[in-house]
Amino acid sequence: MLETKFGSGKAVQRVEDDRLLRGQGLYVDDATAAGTKHVCFVRSPYASADILSVDTSAAQQAAGVHLVLTGADLLAAGVPAMAKPINFKRPDGSPLQTPERHLLATTRVRFVGEPVAVVVADSIAQAQAAAELVDVSYEPRPVAADMAQALAPDAPLLADGPDNICAQTHFGDTAAVNEAFAKAAHVTSLDIQHQRLAAITIEPRNSIATMRDNRLEFRATSQAPTQMRAALSHHLGLPVEAIRVVVGDVGGGFGMKTATYAEDLLTAYCAHRLGGAVKWVSSRSEDFLTSSHGRGVDTKIDIALDAEGKILALRFHNHADVGAYPTMAGVAIQVLIGPWVSTSIYDIPLIDATLTAVLTNRAPTGAYRGAGRPEAILSIERALDEAARAHGFDRLELRRVNIIPESKMPYTNAMGQTYDTGAFGRIFERGLAVAKVDDFELRATTSAQRGKWRGLGVASFLEWTGGNSFTEEVNIQILADGSVEVFTAVLPMGQGIQTSLTQLVADVFDLPAEKIRVVMGDTDRGNGFGSAGSRSIFTGGGAVSEGSTKALELARSLAAEALETAVEDLDYAQARFTIKGTDVAIELGDVAKLRAEQRIVVESSTTAGAPTWPNGCHVCEVEVNPETGECEVVAYSSVNDVGRVISPTIVRGQLDGGAVQGIGQALYENLIYETHGAQLISGSLMDYAVPHADVMQVDFVTEMDESIPCKTNVLGVKGVGELGTIGATPAVVNAIAHALARNGHGHKTPQLQMPLTPLNVWQTIHEQ
Repeated sequence: MLETKFGSGKAVQRVEDDRLLRGQGLYVDDATAAGTKHVCFVRSPYASADILSVDTSAAQQAAGVHLVLTGADLLAAGVPAMAKPINFKRPDGSPLQTPERHLLATTRVRFVGEPVAVVVADSIAQAQAAAELVDVSYEPRPVAADMAQALAPDAPLLADGPDNICAQTHFGDTAAVNEAFAKAAHVTSLDIQHQRLAAITIEPRNSIATMRDNRLEFRATSQAPTQMRAALSHHLGLPVEAIRVVVGDVGGGFGMKTATYAEDLLTAYCAHRLGGAVKWVSSRSEDFLTSSHGRGVDTKIDIALDAEGKILALRFHNHADVGAYPTMAGVAIQVLIGPWVSTSIYDIPLIDATLTAVLTNRAPTGAYRGAGRPEAILSIERALDEAARAHGFDRLELRRVNIIPESKMPYTNAMGQTYDTGAFGRIFERGLAVAKVDDFELRATTSAQRGKWRGLGVASFLEWTGGNSFTEEVNIQILADGSVEVFTAVLPMGQGIQTSLTQLVADVFDLPAEKIRVVMGDTDRGNGFGSAGSRSIFTGGGAVSEGSTKALELARSLAAEALETAVEDLDYAQARFTIKGTDVAIELGDVAKLRAEQRIVVESSTTAGAPTWPNGCHVCEVEVNPETGECEVVAYSSVNDVGRVISPTIVRGQLDGGAVQGIGQALYENLIYETHGAQLISGSLMDYAVPHADVMQVDFVTEMDESIPCKTNVLGVKGVGELGTIGATPAVVNAIAHALARNGHGHKTPQLQMPLTPLNVWQTIHEQ
């Protein structure tokens, strides 16, 4: 039931919804002004080739064309190359290796879809027609279409180094781990492929750049406008003060829109050069080809147990396909951030982890919902299930004996990461109870009567959130009409952040939602890290709450001065200060009128102490049709420790929506490149399968535990945006493996690889 009083902890109507449902949202494509010119990119059809020549003469003469540029033109104009990753090393200790990437390819292309030229014309049709006239001559080169090819002794090299290893990190004590494995009663090894995924957003990438009064206004679909402003400044040679980045409504981001892409920078460059407005909207095919992909990791994991099932040590070697031009996020996620949670909620004393980033002739990878943690959690959860099957343990008991007890909190894991709080055992048991695990056999019998194999999968896990960017600044303004305006750098992407922030302001000022205005996505009004890494409420919400409190205290002191009384003698409620025990009062808006500027303004900065560690127990049940290999999710439940909950409806939506994306990886999604020319085969929604609404026909039983608040931020909240994705994938895969094992195929379950399509599952069942 929706609450009438608008404050945190209540299920309220989202403040965004009325405007969005009426079609009054302001997305980038809605902001096109008359006279705006349009961009079309000429893209490489080859994954690896030398550029012999680029002839633009015919395109320059085409109707409506204002500008045609090549990589050589940008070099001549002094436009710098794109930023490279930093602070990582190769196995021999030498600096990280990556080819230099220009906004437009100059002498060589390294993945299909890399932009080679750009055309600006009066209409998109004219730009596309002129782009067809650009004549590019290529000399194809050998291709490293996947990691196996890239790591072969005779591999074609993407950069100038001796091989295609971009970077490598190592964590743990190899000698101690080897000793533990030698003494172990049981050892289990597993190879896991975490396939590449596309971040499918309803709104594709797009941008509009406008030069006005010697100032660039850049409107983009972005999760990080302040970072985008810095990149624009660097590439255009403009001071940051001469650039305004505006982000309105965003139709999904999932981490993919944290990056500043070559197309963004080129659109802005063209507008700057032409002195007008220039627009680019990605096609769905361009999004598939060139937006950063997620996952793409091969894992070999070994787990050593003693006779009672206690984990003695964990060894894992990851190879991550970071594409042709590794990004900072793409490298850091795979060789550092994701592995931070590799030991999950389990008390694992020793690790030996080698994490390698590999160059291939594919599009770069980057942040995608979960950003490395889904890979780490899937690996440990799959390893535990397979170890239990192989060595005769009950898989739930195996988890119980290894879960970190509450008495060890705060706990520092083998990766050196400290969990401030966690009642992992309690969440685990509650998750099993909510899923009614004890009644599973009854449900399995019913499924069997219909010819289906039922399986139950469990994932008990934690995740790291906060983006390791813990400071957020906020501007709070109390206006003369008694309303409050808030300016913040966290952003909407469809997740309802405006509602949650409004609830926090309502908590402090005791105001209805209509008296609160939250302004986001404007670098002229607020700057910061943006929204990524499940940090929006953890950092941004804390800053809004603390800044609002400071603003109200300033208003209280001004009210006391106006009423000629002491601050402590004032009560405050519903935008009104009253002297205690009297009817002498002053309205909040009237206090604002006392200022010369007719408003009270407070700039506030809030810093969290460390990351948050949300955790949960997700349980999935599937039915497998042994005749066809089809797998259907028939039950899904979860208990989630997310600390304090600001907006229950929004948090539940984040958890369930994330779970659907995790189900998508387990069952459907796969970016497939062919192995000879590295052409993207599943490059459209006709070829790339995503979960549809029918997945949600299953009742998602989603519970949130607020009994263990986070200790590292002022609100006690934990990040929640990625939790569902991280838990769902291993829960689904383990459920399918369980279904097969119960029906005589337990020896085959280690070979299960995602996506578990009907063909893959059928082959696993029926192969001899």
